[in-house]
Amino acid sequence: QVQLVESGGGLVQPGGSLRLSCAASGSIFSINRMGWYRQAPGKLRELVARITSGGSTNYADSVKGRFTISRDNAKNTVYLQMNSLKPEDTAVYYCNADLATDGSTLYTRYWGQGTQVTVSS
Repeated sequence: QVQLVESGGGLVQPGGSLRLSCAASGSIFSINRMGWYRQAPGKLRELVARITSGGSTNYADSVKGRFTISRDNAKNTVYLQMNSLKPEDTAVYYCNADLATDGSTLYTRYWGQGTQVTVSS
């Protein structure tokens, strides 16, 4: 059984910072790409940032220069450092990971349960 557990969400004022973490656990053989998505009320889930096992990154235009994604492969953990937060960043943030479990070469996408980020004064 594989689990992705997010932490670090909360309420922050505009211009503030938060750091999200997502740890994958279970019978994991290998993790390829990891990423963060978000979903605001009444909107579709959208990509925020993703990172490959080699460290290559992609960002949504709306967060470039403000958010930084990173990962610790030894801990099976991905992070999202969010700076200069804006009210429009308010959403539930979900992490995902494309991973193969022990004894398998098939990569499957797993999702975390989500963590709320609210940017408001």
